[in-house]
Amino acid sequence: MIFKKSTPLRGELAVPGDKSISHRAVMLGALAKGTTSVTNFLKGADCLSTISCFEKMGIEIEQLPSEILIHGKGLHGLNAPETILDAGNSGTTTRLLSGILAGQAFCTTLTGDTSIQKRPMTRIITPLSQMGGKIESLSDNGCAPLKITGHPLKPIHYLSPVSSAQVKSCVLLAGMYADGITKVTEPYLSRNHSELMLRSFGADVISEGTTAAITGNPVLEGQNVIVPGDISSAAYFIAAGLLIPGSEILIKDVGINPTRDGILKVCADMGADIQLLNKREYGKEPVADILVKHSELKATVIEGALIPTLIDELPMLAVMAAFAQGTTVIRDAQELKVKESNRLDIIVQHLSAMGADIIPTEDGMEIHGGKPLKGAVLDSYMDHRIAMSFAVAGMAADGETEILNASCVDISYPEFYRDMAAISAS
Repeated sequence: MIFKKSTPLRGELAVPGDKSISHRAVMLGALAKGTTSVTNFLKGADCLSTISCFEKMGIEIEQLPSEILIHGKGLHGLNAPETILDAGNSGTTTRLLSGILAGQAFCTTLTGDTSIQKRPMTRIITPLSQMGGKIESLSDNGCAPLKITGHPLKPIHYLSPVSSAQVKSCVLLAGMYADGITKVTEPYLSRNHSELMLRSFGADVISEGTTAAITGNPVLEGQNVIVPGDISSAAYFIAAGLLIPGSEILIKDVGINPTRDGILKVCADMGADIQLLNKREYGKEPVADILVKHSELKATVIEGALIPTLIDELPMLAVMAAFAQGTTVIRDAQELKVKESNRLDIIVQHLSAMGADIIPTEDGMEIHGGKPLKGAVLDSYMDHRIAMSFAVAGMAADGETEILNASCVDISYPEFYRDMAAISAS
């Protein structure tokens, strides 16, 4: 797909529902008693993989035009699947579902695409094994496919070496099948959608600092879930609005959960003209409309506790830093090496190809901004975050940028190119 320097972007749009919340609504809805209704569900490939896995375990899920209906069977209502469960490209499906499967009364094989089969699963195998779970990497490399033999679980207090919502959520979901209180402590607080949604479904979950605890054997009740717009999807329009002169964009109904709003904090540090309007809540999740106007950006430092709150937005922030005046430093971002691709390497590779002055470091990069970027031919490596970030880069750069394998955006934002074209033509 080809991108050229854009005219001012104007108008308003609503981005798709939050991917993290959509996944969790299906999972908890399946384990709850009664029917759960989910509106603004993200019908991207990743979330559809979650639906498929639960349907294979006997859960009836209706995909209606305006909502998803999940007919739950309670905490112990899942049936052994007749086939291998396929998580597709979804790390969230793989890791969170492993926590649920560890406590079942049956054996399951869980796999995914070639990318998933390279992503590290030892980070969940370790705590689940400590709980008494029986998880085997069939390739004997700490990755999927995973053979998960359901087994009675015991509560633990897990000190996670990484700040990862997927690891934390996996352990908390497994904790539902343990007698007693299961705790997870992480170095920095990662996104807390699981804790909020577990509480709304009726689980006893306590959060103190960077520790979350759940009491086993909860009775979950079906809920009506309204999914906020995904701030990770909004990030591309925030960046485009800031980078392209004359732009003014209103992005409606975006989730601004404080464990996810790091991009807004960094944008403020960079001098961005962003306003949060019409603040409100969908259930326990804070929501706002985001008004973005073109701004001259300045460099900043992105590190430490900020990183888990914007981990998926770092490719886009790196592009923004290339246009900002001064040197932006990104540290503590080694987690990007084990996403859908090695995003650290690809960001450096692609920004260098576009003419940016960028230096890789062990856990991030230094970007000497303010130098005009030029178009280039760039491969997404089938990573949706890379494809969308560099589509925006191409719209702000001189010349023509071609994104190879651009269709991978279907994983999280199938309408991305359509929506960007709509505000480009306003």
